[in-house]
This record gives sequence, C-alpha cells and structure tokens, in this order.
Amino acid sequence: MGVPSDILKGTNGADDKASWTERYNSQGPEWTAEGESELVQGNPFGLKPKRGGNVMTIVKASGDDLVHSDGRTAEKAVELIKKHREKPFFLAVGFVRPHVPFVAPEEYFNSYPYQQVILPPRVENDWDDIPTNGINYVTSVNGQMSVEQEKKAIAAYYAAVAYMDAQVGKVLKALKEEGLEDNTIVIFTSDHGFHLGEHRFWMKVSLHEESVKVPLIIRVPGQEPSVCHSFTELLDLYPTITELAGLQIPESIQGKSLVGTLNNPKEEVRKTAFSVSVYHGSEAFLLRTEEWAFIQYEEDAEEGKELYNMHVDPNQYNNLADYPQYQDIVAHFQQKLKAKLTEVRTNDLARTYQ
Repeated sequence: MGVPSDILKGTNGADDKASWTERYNSQGPEWTAEGESELVQGNPFGLKPKRGGNVMTIVKASGDDLVHSDGRTAEKAVELIKKHREKPFFLAVGFVRPHVPFVAPEEYFNSYPYQQVILPPRVENDWDDIPTNGINYVTSVNGQMSVEQEKKAIAAYYAAVAYMDAQVGKVLKALKEEGLEDNTIVIFTSDHGFHLGEHRFWMKVSLHEESVKVPLIIRVPGQEPSVCHSFTELLDLYPTITELAGLQIPESIQGKSLVGTLNNPKEEVRKTAFSVSVYHGSEAFLLRTEEWAFIQYEEDAEEGKELYNMHVDPNQYNNLADYPQYQDIVAHFQQKLKAKLTEVRTNDLARTYQ
C-alpha cells in the first residue's frame, strides 16, 4: 500500500490478490488525524500547516490505538488467529509505523520529550568526500530543519515505534492466549532502515549503514534465544521459512536458509551482504563485509564510490575510495560487484525460462 495515500483511501495499492486466501488492508486517517500537529520538514519558520505525502509531519493524535491503521491491523490479525487456530496458517501482518508521517496516539509521545533528545554527532565538512549521488534525498539542509525540528522528528519517530511495538504485542499475546505460542514461528523484520540525522540525512534510500540495516528476529518454538552476527539478506527469509515449515526449497532461488544459525549462532551464512538502491534515478550498489563497506553509484561509472573501514570508522565519516593506498581494495570490490551482478542476472534469466 502507498503511504499515506492508499491508507487514507482504504485501497489495496500494489498488493497481489492472487497471493492470499484472505486479504485485508486497514484504512486510517494518517496525517489528517485530529490532534496536535507540526510539519518539521520544509518549514523553517514553523508557519506552514501539516501536510500529507512522504514528509515528516508529526501528529500527536487524539483517541486510542484503533483510530489508526496499525491498531486496526492488530485487531484484525488477532481475529484471524482465532479464526484459523485449528489448522496451519501463514499470516503476514504489515504495520505502517514508523513510516512517515509520524502519527500515533498522544500517549506514546509522553515518554519521549523532544527537549531531551541528543542529536547524532556532527563532523565538519562531512559531505566533502561523499559523491553527489550519495547525498540523501532528504537532509537537514534541503529540509531546512532547525535543531529543534530535528529533535522533534527523532522523538516522534520513537513514539511511532512505541505505538507499532504495542500492536506487535497484541498479536503475540493472542498467539499465547490461543495456545499457539509453542507451535508458531514468528519473524519480525522491516524493509529498510531509517536515518535520524546521521550525516544530517533523514529517512531511507541511502546505502549508508543506518538506512540499509534492518531488524531481524526469528522465534522458533523450542529454540533457546541467541544472537547471530552473520551477514544475511532479506531474500534469505523465503528459504528459511520454507525449511522450517518442512517444505521443499526451490533450486532456482538466490536466498540462503538461516535455519542452521538457530542451532549454531556462530554459523556464517554470508561473508558479504549485497544491497541495491535506486538513487537519484539510477541504481547504486552496496557490498558489505566484516571489515569494509563499498558503495558504487551507477554500474560502470568511474567516479561515485565510497569505501569505509568499518572496524575503525563504523559511523562512515571517512570515505577512503579516492586514496591511492586503497585502490587495490576498490578494484577488488569492483570485480566482486561485477561478478555478483552477473550471478544475479544469470539466475533471473534462468528462472524466466524455466
């Protein structure tokens, strides 16, 4: 669903009807919700009213959880769990928040007074060694954000996360109350990360660490909790779920099952994580290893690269891509990227003709 447009209208967006035996998309007021509101992006003097679209409008909404899409989604998920508890089911529950606009019932804002927010550290001339294509599409600069507005945006993001988290809790509580906790696999993840002022960047699209990383929690009944530090990619979820459910994993897929890590959290699934983003109208690519993060803007461009040593520079402040002593490493990653793209495209072509 488009956010906030399809949620406002209660339409299904690009959702694929054929994929589901039952389908529900929850309507909600989004940025039009009643309550104290403020636009903290593109509003340097604080005189503009709240507005819709993919912008950081904050709404401390009146009413309870069920006024909004996520509250209604949690309620429907609980209903479906009760309805289908007697037979195997796959239930995908998509929550909107903390996607912008930052809309949540007012009570969730109370724990996050913006005056106490500490902004990310700033580095003078931080953008000087970032290629033009690497400057995020929303920044404190083009968003004309004051320090106060930045703090308000972060606090509102936290409030939106807290609201979403409470809805997840309702779904997990229903599994427990219906006696399904001990035979239901639960996976919690997201489609992307989110900048909250790091490098003065906001929102997504960037291939920097804050935007490209996602939360991933897999709970399998009978498994002891543990933390695995291996790299993985979201496409690994399909073969993981398939194997856990006792189904056959198709040979043509690119994902790798994570089931082994549940028994041995030290198991390494991938040495390198690969990510792609459409950036300023062209593709950008990330190869992330334990030591390095390599970003290239446009596939065959000679310029437009970033290289960070993640051991000594985890916040990615010092781009090493143009330093002479690192050209062998840059060349190594460029070769790896070519090989990866060939592998991906060959696999896609094979699937097309199967």
